[in-house]
Amino acid sequence: MKQRLKAWWFGLLGKDPEAVVVSFLTGDSDKAKAMVEEVRKLIPERRHFAVGGDPHVEGVEAADWRTLRRYRIGMAAVLFDGDKAYAALRWAAFRRAPRKILAYNAKLERHHLQARTWLASLLFWRGVPLDRIYLRPRWLWWFTRDRTVVPSGTVVRKGRLPRPGHRRIGVLTPFVPYPLSHGGAVRLYHLLREMAIDYDVYLFAFRENEDAADIEPLLEFCSYMGLVDKPRYREPRWATLLPPEVREYESPPMRALIERVRSEHHLELLQVEYTQLGRYAGDILVEHDVTFDLYAQLHAQRRSLSSWWDRFRWLRFERNAVRRYKRVVTMSDKDARLLGAPNVEVIPNGVSLDRFRPSPERPGQRLLFIGSFRHFPNVTAFRFFVEDVWPRLAGRYPEMTVTVVAGPRPELYWRPERNDGRIRVLGFVADVRPLYDEANIVLVPTLVSAGTNVKVLEAMAMRRAIVSTASGCGGIPVEHGKHVWIADGGAAFAEGIGKLASDAGLRGMLAANSYSLVAERYDWAKLGQMQRDLIARTLPEKLLLRAGTSADLARVRQIQAAALPSSRWDAEQYLRHEFLVGCHDGAIAGFIVARKTAPDEREVLNIAVLSEYRGLGIGEALLRALVFNGQTGDVFLEVRESNDRARRLYERVGFEEVGRRPGYYEDPPETAVIMRITVGSERRGGEGATAAGLGGGGEKKSFGQKNL
Repeated sequence: MKQRLKAWWFGLLGKDPEAVVVSFLTGDSDKAKAMVEEVRKLIPERRHFAVGGDPHVEGVEAADWRTLRRYRIGMAAVLFDGDKAYAALRWAAFRRAPRKILAYNAKLERHHLQARTWLASLLFWRGVPLDRIYLRPRWLWWFTRDRTVVPSGTVVRKGRLPRPGHRRIGVLTPFVPYPLSHGGAVRLYHLLREMAIDYDVYLFAFRENEDAADIEPLLEFCSYMGLVDKPRYREPRWATLLPPEVREYESPPMRALIERVRSEHHLELLQVEYTQLGRYAGDILVEHDVTFDLYAQLHAQRRSLSSWWDRFRWLRFERNAVRRYKRVVTMSDKDARLLGAPNVEVIPNGVSLDRFRPSPERPGQRLLFIGSFRHFPNVTAFRFFVEDVWPRLAGRYPEMTVTVVAGPRPELYWRPERNDGRIRVLGFVADVRPLYDEANIVLVPTLVSAGTNVKVLEAMAMRRAIVSTASGCGGIPVEHGKHVWIADGGAAFAEGIGKLASDAGLRGMLAANSYSLVAERYDWAKLGQMQRDLIARTLPEKLLLRAGTSADLARVRQIQAAALPSSRWDAEQYLRHEFLVGCHDGAIAGFIVARKTAPDEREVLNIAVLSEYRGLGIGEALLRALVFNGQTGDVFLEVRESNDRARRLYERVGFEEVGRRPGYYEDPPETAVIMRITVGSERRGGEGATAAGLGGGGEKKSFGQKNL
């Protein structure tokens, strides 16, 4: 009965009672065809039509408006890929089937446009990705369905045992810096290894839930690793005053872990990597790029309210973050000038010349692009190449191919409009060196950039010719036509690639010059020393030197008994002479005593440091403090002939040998080496002064060996 009534009613209207599916071909032909194929599979039982052309899909009929007038539209698939040439056809679809629109975006994601979900429908129509159209600000909590999730999962791994006497520092990063799959991981890995030469390193890192990184190589030089699951941030990008990239890393579990480890393991410094982690309380902030500069470059291109808002937020946040840290590190002089703060230093990116060893170039026209799509400048660069550069090359060079290393899950950030068999897109690649070996030209088509690109330095170390935009090689002192080929704009970039592809001699010259530059300036060993020096200047003073008091005598007697068991000096006598103690982390670790033997002459009686504090420079600091205290004249001391370690220390301070006394020491018998330093006046030679100044008029000593 229902079917008969339905047939009667639509017969009166002059329409077929069975609803049909109509696909409106309102965009790129390949995308439109893919849309039609998907809709055909989703609703196989209905009759399918296509308006605006013939998609050449089996089971789909090409139609025009006159044909469709007699049909009832049950679903209208419409492609919204930004092509304004199809605006009229899209509007026609809305007129004919306003409540039946199944919208597809440029990524071929689909969403049913409906009045009851008007806001999500509007956002999707405006180009917001499907997974973000239902996001709402946290302050609209009653309207929010998809909320931010902060996991509490934490993994702790112990690595190399902490070394006695080595100071402990922490490093916080937004990712696990291994394997070496992108520039940030490369930098962190090598500088962490360099830090570990002088310090015990405690590493804190966020991890993606899907990642199962092999961290064993890091444990070879890190004493501790704390890995915390990265939050799943679910708010619209525009909705907060803080930049969304900063909010993505707001993690109370990470803050609690850092606080606990700093307290339990006595970490003296925290270095924070990347600007987006700048809200964590640390001592050194490493700006891998000046982020507000990146967004300023984007705003200059787009001139939209959204780009202005991103630039404003980052400028505000970053300048405040820089002021909160004792020291800030940038990758280039240009970035340091942009920050304009007195606490900024430059430690550029580098390259491992031992790891990246060049091989002879093989004939061909193979291009290589390396850049994780998770970092938006890399996606922007690749789209520029695919849309503006590659179409100018593909027809002219039929043998040319492109290999792209795009990092984990590149499909989340870019989907090809059409399958091009000459462009090979790879995801995560653990070792990129074989790709450099097979490449003829390395591409750096970066449109927005800051700092120095590690991939440029790697290509230079591998002796491969580079075609780059000016921003792509920014911060590296290269010259166009000498080290790299620099070109901006699609036509110029394509011309540069073509020129190098056709001229092996030019490629070889550029590669040789760039290798010489990188070998001279960008070796990780040199940069590691800069990093260690920066930490040393930032660490709080651990050693305190002060005048000894009667309250210190009990501790001094313990040190003397352990270090100078045969000493005949009573510690009580030290209060009558120049008496200094060295306190390390609050505990007295050593002492030095000298007495005046003449108006312009002093003698070191004893200097000792407990064994567990040796090697920290305490003995040298005590000796320098006593010698260079403003008094002028000669300072003498004696040392056993066999005590090479102490003699080297005295020579570093400036003491010189001026005589020897055979059999001076007892228990066991040994020659004494007499050493002297003259402070603030011309040296006066002669053993007469030596005889007057040492040993209390020639008294033999059994305690005089200094223990440092």
